[in-house]
Amino acid sequence: MEKAKNVLGTELEPCSLSPLTGFFRDGSCRTGPDDAGSHTVCVRVTDEFLQITQIMGNDLSTPQPRHGFPGLKPGDRWCLCALRWQEALEAGVAPPVILRATHEAALQHVAMADLVKHAAPGEGS
Repeated sequence: MEKAKNVLGTELEPCSLSPLTGFFRDGSCRTGPDDAGSHTVCVRVTDEFLQITQIMGNDLSTPQPRHGFPGLKPGDRWCLCALRWQEALEAGVAPPVILRATHEAALQHVAMADLVKHAAPGEGS
């Protein structure tokens, strides 16, 4: 089986094991045919982003224990839907991207130049 690639063309690195992220909940921003949201962009969430995404109807900060979701806080790394990241970009609150942990499939929805412009400093980008 071929290893997943990141947007830099190298092997996809893990995004986060704590909190556990990814469509497959394996810490990686891998994707597959069942991942309609394309959870492919690894980000370091910010308070600004968490506030705007809650207003947009996607509350990522409130814990949901019955779903095993601890709730995110600023500084956590998370596999974000590519289109949600694009919406945040357009709203001026795009969270920093960890390029080496962002799956190459994200490029079907967002521009590489935008990802690079918003790359997180010191995060292996």
